Amino acid sequence: MQPVTRRGFTLLEVLIALLVFSLGLLGLAGLMVVSVKTNQSAFLRTQASFLAQSMADRMRANTGQINAYNGDYDETTAGDESCADTACDPVQLVARDRAVWSRQLTQLMPSGVTANIDCDGTVLGTPATSGAATYDGTCTFLIQWAEANLDRTSNASAPPTQTFAWVFQP
Repeated sequence: MQPVTRRGFTLLEVLIALLVFSLGLLGLAGLMVVSVKTNQSAFLRTQASFLAQSMADRMRANTGQINAYNGDYDETTAGDESCADTACDPVQLVARDRAVWSRQLTQLMPSGVTANIDCDGTVLGTPATSGAATYDGTCTFLIQWAEANLDRTSNASAPPTQTFAWVFQP
């Protein structure tokens, strides 16, 4: 009786191991894609939060004119800064803040970003205290932008709109 020789058995084991390893690498690559997309989404939400807080601080510094900040903001409101080299009065400061914030929105967020500020109270105080008057209402920020998502079943040609909403009391 002759011993049975098993030729090619080791090659078969190597091919199966290579297949399992390849499937693992494909899964890891998919995980990396999801990670990059969710990281970008978190970054944009952080930027929106930073921008809203920045404008809220500007509005608190000019509370007497806070209702003048109401309105829509996008690339069309990103004009030149008035009184950039001189001291601004409260009305000029509103125009400057609106222009600066609009420019920051368009530079730091994806193209097509829009924002809206809506304050619903009244300024308390006298004209002498217009820069530091108190305010008896709240202000609402809405920042919207288009962002790719992880839904592969969607047939829509435009990416879904993401919204950052924040209500604060100056």
